Formats: sequence, C-alpha cells, structure tokens
Amino acid sequence: MKRLLIAALTALALPAAAQDRAELRIGVEAGPTSLDPHFASLITNIAFARHVFQPLVEQDARQVLRPAIARSWRVVDDTTWELQLDPDARFSNGRPVTAEDVAFTIARAGDVPNSPSSFGYATRPVAAVETVGPHTIRLRTRGPFPLLLNQLALVMVVPKRDGLTTAAFNDGSAMIGSGPYRLVSWQPGQPVRYARNPAFAGVAPAHATVEFRPIANAGSRVAALQAGDVDLIEIVPPDQFEGFRRDARFAVAESPSNRLIFLTLDSDRETSPHVRAPEGAPLANPLRDARVRRALSLAINREALVTRVMQGQAVAAGDLGPAGYFGTSPDLTPPPFDLDAARRLLAEAGFPRGFAVQVNGPNDRYVNDERVVQAIAQMWTRLGLTVTVETKTRSVWLPEAARLMYSVNLAGFSPNPEVLGMLETQIHTWNRDLGLGTANRGRFGNPQIDAIIQRARTTMDNAERERLTQEATRRALREETALIPLYFQVNTWAMRRGVTYEARTDEMTLAFSAGRAN
Repeated sequence: MKRLLIAALTALALPAAAQDRAELRIGVEAGPTSLDPHFASLITNIAFARHVFQPLVEQDARQVLRPAIARSWRVVDDTTWELQLDPDARFSNGRPVTAEDVAFTIARAGDVPNSPSSFGYATRPVAAVETVGPHTIRLRTRGPFPLLLNQLALVMVVPKRDGLTTAAFNDGSAMIGSGPYRLVSWQPGQPVRYARNPAFAGVAPAHATVEFRPIANAGSRVAALQAGDVDLIEIVPPDQFEGFRRDARFAVAESPSNRLIFLTLDSDRETSPHVRAPEGAPLANPLRDARVRRALSLAINREALVTRVMQGQAVAAGDLGPAGYFGTSPDLTPPPFDLDAARRLLAEAGFPRGFAVQVNGPNDRYVNDERVVQAIAQMWTRLGLTVTVETKTRSVWLPEAARLMYSVNLAGFSPNPEVLGMLETQIHTWNRDLGLGTANRGRFGNPQIDAIIQRARTTMDNAERERLTQEATRRALREETALIPLYFQVNTWAMRRGVTYEARTDEMTLAFSAGRAN
C-alpha cells in the first residue's frame, strides 16, 4: 500500500499527458532486482540506478571517466585522491550533496545485507573520506589503487540517513538522488516509470517522462516496437537487426561491447565432474594440461561463430579486452582455426583418442548463447572428442557455475574499463582475502602470473601498469590458455524514427542517452 501511495502522490505532480503515457517507452530484457543502488553489482541494476542517482564520476558511452558529483579530480600521492565536488549538486529534495554523503555511501555500499554481489570490491580500498574545504574531499586508500575512480563510477551516492534499508528504496521512500530523473513508480516485474528531476544540476534529458517495460523475450520486444507499443528496444536479435536498418520507419544504433564471451575450463581439480574417457570410464582431468586447453582453443572456428551463429554481431577475440582498451596488445589476435595442430597437441598430451566432455552454458543470458554452445560442441566433435551439451536458464545456470559444477562453461565478463579488471577477476588465483579471482570459475592459478597482476594493480604509472597488464595477459592466454576467448558481443538498439540513441560499450540502456532526431 505504501508503494502505491507514493506512486500516486508522485503522479499528481506530473502533467496529465505524462500520467496517461510516458514520452519515451523503452523495452528492456529485464527490470531491476531492487531499486537499492547498492544491493547488487549487476549491470542491469546499475543502469536503472543511474537514472535517479549519480556516482562521484561517471563513465561515458566509451567508459571514459567524466565529471558527475565531482567536477574535477587529481592524484595527490599514491594513496590520496583529491576531488572537487560540484557546489550545484543537489538531491531531489533540494539538499546539497556533501562529503558526509560520500563517506556514508562508501561505508554502506559494500555492506548491504543479503547482497548477492557486493560493491565491496569498489569501496574496500578506501580507508577514509576527508573534508578539505567546503567542496573539496580527499579519498585515502589503504595502498596504491589506480582503478579507484573507475570502480567508484559504479557506486551511486545516496543521502546520509540512519537506518537506511533496501526495503526503503524498494518502497520508494529512499529514492532521493541527484540524478537526471526521479522515480514515479515501480513494482517487481512491472514497468519502471521516471520523470525529470528539476533539481538535477546537469543538462536536462530530452524526454520529460520515461517508462521502462521488461520484455524478456527478444521476439516480443521486436513485436512491441513494430506495433508502436514501445519507442526503443535493446538487444535486437541478429536476424532482425538489418531489417530494422533498412526500414524507413525505424533507426538502429550499435557499438562493439567490452563484454568478452569465453569458455572457462576446470584446470584445477584432479577429476572433473563432466570429463570422462571416450567409453565413459573415469579419467584424470585432461583440462589441467595447457596443451589440451590450447588444442581446444585451436579447434574453435571463431570466424564461423561470428559470421554464422552471431550473424556479424560479434568480433572475434584473442585478447581479454576489445581493440583500443587500456592494456590490450595488438599482437594478441584471435587464435587460428587449426584442427591438425589441435590433434597433434592432444596426442602429445596423451589423448590421441580424445575424451568425453560436457559443455555447459546459459540459454537466456547472452545473445544466441545456446546456439554458440551447440556450435562449439560440433567443432570439438570434429576434433575427435565425445561432446554433450547442457544449457539452463540464468537463474539456475549462474548459481551452479558459482558452485563449480561445470567442467567447461560458456561465460561473459566486462572489464571496467581496463584489461586489468579481467586479470583480477578471471585469471588471478581465487583468493578471498585479497578479493581476487572472484569470478575464476575454472580455478586457474599460476603464482608467477599472480605476482604480475598484483604489481599491476598497485602501479599508479599508466605506462608501467599497461606493460605489466600486457605481460600477464600474454602469459595467461598464449602460454597457459587460462580461458578460451571467443568473441566480443556487439550491443544493439532499434528505435522508431524520431528517437536517437547513443550506443554504449557497457550494454547499459539509459533514458538520458536517448534524444530526439532533428
């Protein structure tokens, strides 16, 4: 009842036309799991939070840092960052954003009860928030931490308030932010409605009111746009994208993604749950051998994945980040498709007859994910392996992957916004105390590579950090095949004529990135 009352009272402040129909209606794959901006470090939740709240600094469409609540910043020394807060920054209730709000946010964001994916990785390095002047703060870190602002760009600043709970955000009472919009209404599984925030200190978004409609099925999103039920959709099916491009009634936007789609390999356990001898007998885990992992990579035809399965909406990968990303290496090109070399490596490793393996993955998380898993299974069958496939919905697949129930798994991850982000989470040995290797589902580990990664993550000099990042990546991919990079997705949107959208590398669909065509 309280949530409905808040929605009704907010609606009274809107013009009558806005109450009847939002100016901009957006069809998205999924809505937020919570309105609490600190509840879950998930791209979808962060995207929704960015409408009502702001971080200290934010990432633009190419994930380059730009001012938000902080209008400028500098490195004082290896453990001190100084930021100038925008004196015009106001929460939607009119109260100025202060250093106390920043300190409260950093303390809260990594300590939300029942969080399924905490922001602690971003806030843990901050030892103290100090007020230097009326609009100047200093962030003291526990050690050198060059990616501090990149990670804090995903942490939304909220007003300091005693006893602030996730429930208070979800019922609307705590939805007081400094972002371009304010919440009108939301219930789980239902549309999210926003209206412009008159207290926003930045440039007002093009559309005064917005409605996000969760439409999980891609075909249904397409149908909604074609029928005029929505004005903009995300994640356009590859077989529909060109049709929208050619149709004068619509427009499209696309951008290479920073999300790498890859295979994790169980390179740790002596026996793996879904690996057997060809006839089904138990087998010592062949995935522990770097030659086997290299053979599996060489047996994948990435060009076929890109052109046939993804219908051109992907870029073949040989590195952990897309071209131009900080820390990438021009020489780390996609591994060639070479079945003969793959067979030789398998024989050299002691598996001339191959082995039996199951490939797992989601069937509703990434574009054409189930088809990709099936295609890889067919390619490995040609290598001489006995391959089975099992895909599941993300709600089942993700927890099972986290519990290490798979031998080979299709996964995706976006570094933020340096390749070092991939090294820290996917390549470094799993280490709970250090907060490293947190998404290393194959449990790959190499002490020498770990040491390089740890040096890189405390190196403030950009040139040296990039050199160390490149060295760690080359060793992980070329020498060890710690994981198998497949491709980078291409992010896509389609919209009716009259609407524009600034395509983003980070996959976020943001109402304030939408404009009006001239």
